[in-house]
Amino acid sequence: MASSTNTDQLWFLDSLVAIRVAHSAGQDGISIIEQWAPYGDSPPLHFHRMEDEVFHVLEGELRIQVEQGERWLGPGQTLLAPKGVSHTCRVESSEGAHWLVITTRGDFERFVRALARPAEQPTLPPTAGEPTPEAIQQLSETARAHGIEIIGPPLH
Repeated sequence: MASSTNTDQLWFLDSLVAIRVAHSAGQDGISIIEQWAPYGDSPPLHFHRMEDEVFHVLEGELRIQVEQGERWLGPGQTLLAPKGVSHTCRVESSEGAHWLVITTRGDFERFVRALARPAEQPTLPPTAGEPTPEAIQQLSETARAHGIEIIGPPLH
Protein backbone atom coordinates (compact mmCIF):
# COMPACT_ATOMS: atom_id res chain seq x y z
CA MET A 1 0.00 0.00 0.00
CA ALA A 2 1.43 3.36 -1.01
CA SER A 3 0.98 6.31 1.27
CA SER A 4 1.96 9.92 1.22
CA THR A 5 3.12 11.96 4.16
CA ASN A 6 3.82 14.89 1.88
CA THR A 7 2.76 18.05 3.64
CA ASP A 8 4.52 20.72 1.59
CA GLN A 9 2.90 24.01 2.61
CA LEU A 10 3.10 26.69 -0.03
CA TRP A 11 1.88 30.20 -0.64
CA PHE A 12 0.10 29.99 -3.98
CA LEU A 13 -1.07 33.39 -5.21
CA ASP A 14 -3.25 34.67 -2.31
CA SER A 15 -3.83 31.27 -0.73
CA LEU A 16 -2.13 28.70 1.46
CA VAL A 17 -1.95 25.20 0.01
CA ALA A 18 -0.73 21.88 1.38
CA ILE A 19 0.11 19.09 -1.05
CA ARG A 20 -1.48 16.16 0.82
CA VAL A 21 -1.00 13.55 -1.91
CA ALA A 22 1.55 14.26 -4.64
CA HIS A 23 0.75 12.99 -8.13
CA SER A 24 3.95 10.94 -8.03
CA ALA A 25 2.84 8.97 -4.93
CA GLY A 26 0.71 6.47 -6.88
CA GLN A 27 0.36 4.99 -10.33
CA ASP A 28 -2.65 7.00 -11.51
CA GLY A 29 -1.24 10.48 -10.87
CA ILE A 30 -3.90 11.50 -8.35
CA SER A 31 -3.11 14.72 -6.52
CA ILE A 32 -4.90 16.06 -3.45
CA ILE A 33 -4.23 19.68 -2.55
CA GLU A 34 -5.69 21.28 0.56
CA GLN A 35 -6.34 24.99 0.08
CA TRP A 36 -7.23 27.95 2.31
CA ALA A 37 -8.15 31.32 0.80
CA PRO A 38 -9.59 34.63 2.00
CA TYR A 39 -12.99 36.13 1.23
CA GLY A 40 -13.23 37.26 -2.40
CA ASP A 41 -10.37 35.10 -3.67
CA SER A 42 -11.07 33.92 -7.22
CA PRO A 43 -8.86 32.54 -9.99
CA PRO A 44 -9.45 33.67 -13.57
CA LEU A 45 -11.98 31.74 -15.65
CA HIS A 46 -10.10 28.79 -17.13
CA PHE A 47 -10.26 25.18 -18.27
CA HIS A 48 -7.93 22.21 -17.97
CA ARG A 49 -7.08 20.51 -21.26
CA MET A 50 -6.15 17.12 -19.81
CA GLU A 51 -7.59 16.68 -16.31
CA ASP A 52 -10.82 16.89 -14.36
CA GLU A 53 -10.84 19.02 -11.20
CA VAL A 54 -12.84 18.09 -8.10
CA PHE A 55 -13.65 20.63 -5.37
CA HIS A 56 -14.65 19.35 -1.91
CA VAL A 57 -15.43 22.08 0.64
CA LEU A 58 -14.31 21.56 4.24
CA GLU A 59 -15.14 25.00 5.70
CA GLY A 60 -16.74 28.18 4.37
CA GLU A 61 -18.57 28.69 1.09
CA LEU A 62 -17.41 28.64 -2.53
CA ARG A 63 -19.40 29.95 -5.48
CA ILE A 64 -18.35 27.88 -8.46
CA GLN A 65 -19.12 28.75 -12.07
CA VAL A 66 -18.99 25.82 -14.48
CA GLU A 67 -19.73 26.79 -18.09
CA GLN A 68 -22.80 29.05 -17.78
CA GLY A 69 -24.13 27.71 -14.46
CA GLU A 70 -23.28 28.60 -10.87
CA ARG A 71 -23.42 26.51 -7.71
CA TRP A 72 -22.75 27.43 -4.12
CA LEU A 73 -20.89 24.79 -2.12
CA GLY A 74 -20.68 24.57 1.65
CA PRO A 75 -18.98 22.12 4.02
CA GLY A 76 -19.26 18.52 2.86
CA GLN A 77 -20.33 19.42 -0.69
CA THR A 78 -18.42 18.36 -3.81
CA LEU A 79 -18.38 19.46 -7.45
CA LEU A 80 -16.61 18.08 -10.51
CA ALA A 81 -15.36 20.48 -13.20
CA PRO A 82 -14.70 18.19 -16.20
CA LYS A 83 -11.64 18.67 -18.38
CA GLY A 84 -12.28 21.01 -21.28
CA VAL A 85 -15.08 22.81 -19.43
CA SER A 86 -14.61 26.44 -18.35
CA HIS A 87 -14.83 27.09 -14.63
CA THR A 88 -13.76 29.31 -11.76
CA CYS A 89 -14.68 29.77 -8.13
CA ARG A 90 -14.92 32.54 -5.55
CA VAL A 91 -14.67 32.42 -1.77
CA GLU A 92 -17.98 33.87 -0.53
CA SER A 93 -17.69 33.35 3.24
CA SER A 94 -16.35 36.33 5.20
CA GLU A 95 -14.07 34.07 7.25
CA GLY A 96 -12.52 32.59 4.09
CA ALA A 97 -12.79 29.00 2.90
CA HIS A 98 -10.94 25.71 3.18
CA TRP A 99 -11.31 22.96 0.58
CA LEU A 100 -9.66 20.08 -1.23
CA VAL A 101 -8.75 20.10 -4.92
CA ILE A 102 -8.41 16.64 -6.42
CA THR A 103 -6.95 16.14 -9.90
CA THR A 104 -5.20 13.48 -11.95
CA ARG A 105 -2.09 13.53 -14.17
CA GLY A 106 -0.24 16.09 -12.03
CA ASP A 107 -0.64 19.07 -14.37
CA PHE A 108 -2.45 21.22 -11.79
CA GLU A 109 -0.08 20.22 -8.99
CA ARG A 110 2.97 21.10 -11.13
CA PHE A 111 1.30 24.43 -12.01
CA VAL A 112 0.82 25.20 -8.31
CA ARG A 113 4.42 24.26 -7.52
CA ALA A 114 5.72 26.39 -10.42
CA LEU A 115 4.02 29.55 -9.12
CA ALA A 116 4.13 28.96 -5.37
CA ARG A 117 6.79 29.66 -2.81
CA PRO A 118 7.38 27.92 0.52
CA ALA A 119 5.01 29.22 3.19
CA GLU A 120 6.96 31.06 5.87
CA GLN A 121 4.23 30.09 8.33
CA PRO A 122 1.01 28.05 8.11
CA THR A 123 -1.18 31.09 7.46
CA LEU A 124 -2.43 32.96 4.43
CA PRO A 125 0.32 34.94 2.68
CA PRO A 126 0.59 38.70 3.07
CA THR A 127 -1.90 40.45 0.80
CA ALA A 128 -0.24 41.27 -2.50
CA GLY A 129 -2.86 43.65 -3.89
CA GLU A 130 -3.88 43.78 -7.53
CA PRO A 131 -1.62 41.74 -9.83
CA THR A 132 0.69 43.60 -12.18
CA PRO A 133 0.45 43.08 -15.96
CA GLU A 134 3.71 41.11 -15.70
CA ALA A 135 2.26 38.83 -13.00
CA ILE A 136 -0.87 38.24 -15.09
CA GLN A 137 1.26 37.33 -18.11
CA GLN A 138 3.41 34.97 -16.00
CA LEU A 139 0.26 33.30 -14.61
CA SER A 140 -1.16 32.83 -18.11
CA GLU A 141 2.09 31.46 -19.57
CA THR A 142 2.68 29.11 -16.63
CA ALA A 143 -0.91 27.88 -16.80
CA ARG A 144 -0.65 27.18 -20.54
CA ALA A 145 2.60 25.25 -20.00
CA HIS A 146 0.70 23.00 -17.56
CA GLY A 147 -2.38 22.31 -19.69
CA ILE A 148 -4.56 25.12 -18.33
CA GLU A 149 -6.04 27.84 -20.54
CA ILE A 150 -7.07 31.14 -18.94
CA ILE A 151 -10.03 32.50 -20.88
CA GLY A 152 -11.62 35.18 -18.71
CA PRO A 153 -11.55 37.24 -15.53
CA PRO A 154 -12.09 36.09 -11.94
CA LEU A 155 -15.59 36.14 -10.44
CA HIS A 156 -16.65 39.35 -8.72
